[in-house]
Amino acid sequence: VYFGSSDKSLYAVDAASGELRWRYETGDVMDSTPAVVDGVVYFGSSDKSLYAVDAASGGLQWRYETEGPVQSSPGMVDGVVYVGSGDGSLYAVDAASGGLRWRYETGGGVFSSPTVVDGVVYVGSYDGYLYAIAVPGGR
Repeated sequence: VYFGSSDKSLYAVDAASGELRWRYETGDVMDSTPAVVDGVVYFGSSDKSLYAVDAASGGLQWRYETEGPVQSSPGMVDGVVYVGSGDGSLYAVDAASGGLRWRYETGGGVFSSPTVVDGVVYVGSYDGYLYAIAVPGGR
């Protein structure tokens, strides 16, 4: 079981025994729900970063910095991690390298969790709008 905490850490706990497997500390609190895909845990922190850590060891694979807190829960489709930031942007980050694929700016903070359906990313913003953003090269 993977979960974040207000003590600035992501925890991995054995679901059967409740025993701590590992702990990864970030620079600020974690309000989002981690996503686990292909042995990697993706999660945001209020330290303005999206992280990818190894699910088995907790070792950092990469960190991508935004300009605002990342309280959105990440979504992943076709090797791309989608996450919102308090800086008013939706980010599409390459799941393998942590490099930016693209960024879409809204008129307010993006704290909701993006959903991808048929090549379109849907996400809400604090500007009062729901955005439907076509994924470049999407279906």
